[in-house]
Amino acid sequence: MQIGFHDKTVLITGATRGIGRQLADDFERLGANLILTGTKPEQLGQGADEAGNRRKVKYLCADFSDESSLLGFVKELEEYERIDVCINNAGINRINHICDASLTDWDDILNFILRAPFAILQVVSRIMSRNGYGRIVNVGSIFGVISREKRAIYSSSKSGLVGLTRAAAIDLAPHSILVNCVSPGFVLTDLTQRILTEAEIRELTGRIPVGRMALPEDISKVILFLSSDLNTYITGQNIVVDGGYVNV
Repeated sequence: MQIGFHDKTVLITGATRGIGRQLADDFERLGANLILTGTKPEQLGQGADEAGNRRKVKYLCADFSDESSLLGFVKELEEYERIDVCINNAGINRINHICDASLTDWDDILNFILRAPFAILQVVSRIMSRNGYGRIVNVGSIFGVISREKRAIYSSSKSGLVGLTRAAAIDLAPHSILVNCVSPGFVLTDLTQRILTEAEIRELTGRIPVGRMALPEDISKVILFLSSDLNTYITGQNIVVDGGYVNV
C-alpha cells in the first residue's frame, strides 16, 4: 500500500517553516496540488521562487489574527470547486504567567489557533460535502493535553482545537469527511534551535522516553497517513506524537 495525492488539492496553513514547510514538501512529492499560506509576503515569494514549475501551488498571504485578512482568505477559499485535504497548521504562542497575560494576548492566540481553523473548516467542509470526500487534520500540541507554567492561553486554545475536532468529526462523518487532530511534542525546528540553548535541548531530550526530539518529518508522516485514502475509519481522534513524553 502506498500513499499518494495525485489530482488532490491540499490546503496547508502556516506552510513557510517548520512542520508546515515539511508538509508542503511531502505533499508535493506525493503529487498534490497545493494551497499554502503564510503571514509574511517575502517568505511566500521565496517559496514560490523555489517551487518554480515543479508543482501546482498557490501561495496566499493571510494573517489570522487580523479580521479582514481572515475574512478575505475565507472568501477566496469559497471559489474553489475542490479541496480534498485541509491541514490547519498555522499558530502563534506567547509565554506569560496567567497574572501577567493580557486580554489582547488571549484574543490574538485564540483568533489564530481556534477561531481561524473554525472559519476555515466551515468553508472547506461545505466544499468537501458537495464532493462527498474530505480529510481534515488540525495541528494541536501536547499542551492541549498537559500543560506547564506560563501556558494558560496556549493550552486553552489547543484544548479547544481538540474539542472542535471531535465535534466536527461527528457532523461531517455522514459526508465521508474524516477530521482528526495531531498533537506534536517537542520538535527540533529552526525556531526551536534559535530559542533554546544546546544545554536546554539536551536537558529536554533527556526527559523524552525515545531519547530525542521529534523531527518535522516525524509529524508529517502521521498527518500524511490521516490525510490519505489509507485512512478510512479514523475520525474525531487526537493523535499525540511526542516520543512518549506525556506518559512520563
